[in-house]
Amino acid sequence: MPPPARCPLSPQSGIDEVAPRPSKRMGVRRGCLDSSLFHMLVLVCALSQVLFVGLVTGQTAQLSVDASSQNGRTIPDKMFGIFFEELNHAGAGGLWAELVSNRVQVTGFEAGGINTPSNIDPWLIIGDESNIIVETDRSSCFASNPIALRMEVLCGATGTNACPSGGVGIYNPGYWGMNIEKTKVYKVSMYIRSSDSVDLAVSLTSSDGLQNLATHTITAEKGDFAGWTKVEFDLQSSERNTSSRLQLTTTKNGIIWFDQVSVMPSDTYMGHGFRKDLATMLANLKPRFLKFPGGNYVMGNYLLNAFRWSETIGPWEERPGHFNDVWNYWTDDGLGFFEFLQLAEDLDACPVWVINDGASLNEQIPSATIAAFVKDVIDGIEFARGDPKTTWGSVRAAMGHPEPFPLYYISVGNQECSKPYYKEKYVKFYSAIKASYPDIKIISSCDISSISAVNPADLYDVHVYTSSGDMFSKTRMFDSTPRSGPKAFVSEYAVTGNDAGRGTLVAALAEAAFLIGLERNSDVVEMASCAPLFVNDNDRGFSPDAIVFNSWQHYGCPNYWMLHFFKDSSGATLHPLTIQVSNYDQLAASALTWQNSNDGNTYLKIKVVNFGNKAVNLNIAVAGLENGIQEFGSIKTVLTSGWLRDENSFQQPDKVVPAASPITNAGEQMGVIVDPYSLTSFDLLLDTNTDKYPLLESSFHSSM
Repeated sequence: MPPPARCPLSPQSGIDEVAPRPSKRMGVRRGCLDSSLFHMLVLVCALSQVLFVGLVTGQTAQLSVDASSQNGRTIPDKMFGIFFEELNHAGAGGLWAELVSNRVQVTGFEAGGINTPSNIDPWLIIGDESNIIVETDRSSCFASNPIALRMEVLCGATGTNACPSGGVGIYNPGYWGMNIEKTKVYKVSMYIRSSDSVDLAVSLTSSDGLQNLATHTITAEKGDFAGWTKVEFDLQSSERNTSSRLQLTTTKNGIIWFDQVSVMPSDTYMGHGFRKDLATMLANLKPRFLKFPGGNYVMGNYLLNAFRWSETIGPWEERPGHFNDVWNYWTDDGLGFFEFLQLAEDLDACPVWVINDGASLNEQIPSATIAAFVKDVIDGIEFARGDPKTTWGSVRAAMGHPEPFPLYYISVGNQECSKPYYKEKYVKFYSAIKASYPDIKIISSCDISSISAVNPADLYDVHVYTSSGDMFSKTRMFDSTPRSGPKAFVSEYAVTGNDAGRGTLVAALAEAAFLIGLERNSDVVEMASCAPLFVNDNDRGFSPDAIVFNSWQHYGCPNYWMLHFFKDSSGATLHPLTIQVSNYDQLAASALTWQNSNDGNTYLKIKVVNFGNKAVNLNIAVAGLENGIQEFGSIKTVLTSGWLRDENSFQQPDKVVPAASPITNAGEQMGVIVDPYSLTSFDLLLDTNTDKYPLLESSFHSSM
């Protein structure tokens, strides 16, 4: 994923570059205005008039749909899915629910690296150097995680050298604060070693340590913890605090070693360790596939820091973690290969594994010495799909999943076609995978022009990052693509540049038009997913993103809500349509029939993007239906706002969200109004001889 270019709005987009909407509190001093200021105000007022519904003369258009079954075409059943990459702290400190940073459920005190053993960041000391000495050493019992933390307490419980009130120790602030909720239970685990007796308070507190939310005391006689001992217990919070910390304190002098300290909410998505609110946001999109784990994250800047699937499985204590040198933070690999496969299963999505093919962003293995990487991929597939009696299948079974995962898609590398050895290496991966697993579809980083009998592929990867105006024009990107050969997998697309902001309405509308083009060309495009998916508001390494979160809040950007308009497209029947309009090329539309799994009803969905500044009086004509449109039960859903660059935020999470209302004139002939700068869906309930009528609440918003 390349850094986004900062592009101005395209002059071909039909959108004017404008200043932000003036504040209502903005006033003008009485008296004479400077001439340039006067002209500036006139210009701003003139430009702002194109931003609001109803201020521009309407446009008339005719939309005709051929809904006959003989002319319909089935959209691929895995058409729209999601792409996860570990960037923006999307997983570590995000989707993966572990609350401790550095010794998060997966790594020891390794984030400082083996060459800087004194670095315990972000752990901090409670007390001062006269009372406590904290450092790291290589005393861990885990060979893959050799670093542990040594805490020497110099003060005592009583006497002239008594410890301060509350004791001394260490604390971990989590990822920009831990969200601790009232009455919720948190599972704590850690490894402890000490030759001395132990009297240790393990607490969840406010960020300043003054408010105690929950405490558990660990006591042991001298010698009880002479060897590394795992301690596990639950903490139930008495209060809520969204910026909490974990602290380990004592008033007893002596030396204690700590390793593998973890705090996990007991209530996670499907019980599998995923933060419930964020995973639910994904589930509500009904994704048909999950592509993971990147992106550039798969490659690393250097191979030393590339994603190694085999180092991210097994007991979390034994996973070494690695430095995510592309996005500049430590990843504990609690969210590892197994967890990605589990998440795909929990979302009822097909896993798509992007493999490392021996290349990083700055180096690569020559094709002549790639055999070890090829074998590693075959082993990874066996881990996912192998019988529990196989070498790697048994490891998966030992992790609690004896049934194989349905891994049928492998993407070889990440946008690497231009690298010198890629094509030679690709063929070796392709041949080896197909020899052992002929049913797996293999995705090439090269485009269709580079694919041939000697360089075959089932799909080819396409990335599209551009301005909103250009993205809208790409609604016809695949119109001239040859209708035979491998299909496209548009695995990364996003509007970037000045008009993208942190997720704007105009960006969402441009992407919607692009997706309509993919629907129309779904005979040559098999899959599509946006990028990036998540961003922790404290680490915006790449913007815009679909879902924004911090330790306790989240919201969907306009493009997240836009995706809801396409969540019923996979496997639906696409119908041809035509739009007739004069001197207005700002419309994109599609029509499909789909069945609502909640109520069993069948709908004709007509989606229309109006990317221009005119309201459109749209006359819709539907022909060829085998079942008519019912008088009641149809729904209109609109995504729009007052300004092109409106964004959602923690303060206004619902500023740009879909609004649903009944359609009162539903029929095979009907006139509707399509707002300027909007995405509109008309879900027309078809007559299937049932007495079921959908509730407006359940048809769209309840699944969001």
